Amino acid sequence: MAAAVPKRVINNYEYTECFPADQVKEIVDKIGIFERRFADENTCSSDLCFAAAEKLLKDNNIDRSEIDLLVFISQTPDYRMPATSLILQERLGLSHNCIAFDITLGCSAFCYGLSVVYAMMQGENIRKALILDGETRSKVYSPKDRRSAFIFGDGGVAALVARDVKYGKSIFSLNSDGSRADLIMIPGGGYRHMSSADTIREKVVDEYGNIRSDEQGYMKGGDVFNFVIREIPRDIKKTLEFSQMSTDDFDYIVFHQANNFINSYIAKKMKLNPDKMPATIAKFGNTSSVSVPLTIVSELKDKLDGKKNILMSAFGVGMTWATAIVPFVDCRISSIVEVENGELVR
Repeated sequence: MAAAVPKRVINNYEYTECFPADQVKEIVDKIGIFERRFADENTCSSDLCFAAAEKLLKDNNIDRSEIDLLVFISQTPDYRMPATSLILQERLGLSHNCIAFDITLGCSAFCYGLSVVYAMMQGENIRKALILDGETRSKVYSPKDRRSAFIFGDGGVAALVARDVKYGKSIFSLNSDGSRADLIMIPGGGYRHMSSADTIREKVVDEYGNIRSDEQGYMKGGDVFNFVIREIPRDIKKTLEFSQMSTDDFDYIVFHQANNFINSYIAKKMKLNPDKMPATIAKFGNTSSVSVPLTIVSELKDKLDGKKNILMSAFGVGMTWATAIVPFVDCRISSIVEVENGELVR
């Protein structure tokens, strides 16, 4: 695995362009997100994934001709069409025989993507698969909406999947509830409400004076919280029962980095060991689907020698949620690299 983040660091306490410093401090103290990374105008999700993939391929001396599958995960792709996976296939110099497609899910998408790749690799015609997961969420949320302005950050990850009996079995629980699709949404700019002068016009959206356009995301935080505390513990327990495992059987438990309050609440409710729960929310914020693999790359480097059992749990826009039990065997993790103006700088 490897990861790339934008070079630009946002100090949340100093993110005071639109709100008074005392209000900013109160928000930041509550959510526990102190720094984030923001992509510049010339950096897209594919640039972050490309840098991570190049780092991974070179560090591990991977033969690119053996990569038969590329899956790109993002809700902030480069274009409406074509699929960004195809751009990355060419940019990385992969074979024209390489299968390439996009998955456009939110925060649970890395678990979904792993499941899709693992299922496709049950056949013997795919030698190696490359999962590229990138988000530039800073570009789709309004800095004038205090409910989301201090939460989201950008990043990209690359994960190489190979077949070997030593890995054993993985277990996935994938779930969806479209009746809650409006809890997190960008209502304008798609094909239901196409871009227009009205969809890009900023509007005051509530009695608190928050401002955004229809092409910027919103989140009903209270409803999302209620959804999470009801569904996530239940899904984890269901998956553990199916696997006949307990939380004590895991070396690490990696949650989606939504905010400190939610993760601390779930950990306390389920009596989880905080020493087994790596976190990056403070320094990267909520990077959507990237948050789980970015946390693994950032916090578990040089800690995955031998066999380690990891439980991953994520939830988000849709609403979708997922629990995954995945053995990591001698997983090699590269150092995180930085990107500026679409190019690797470190």
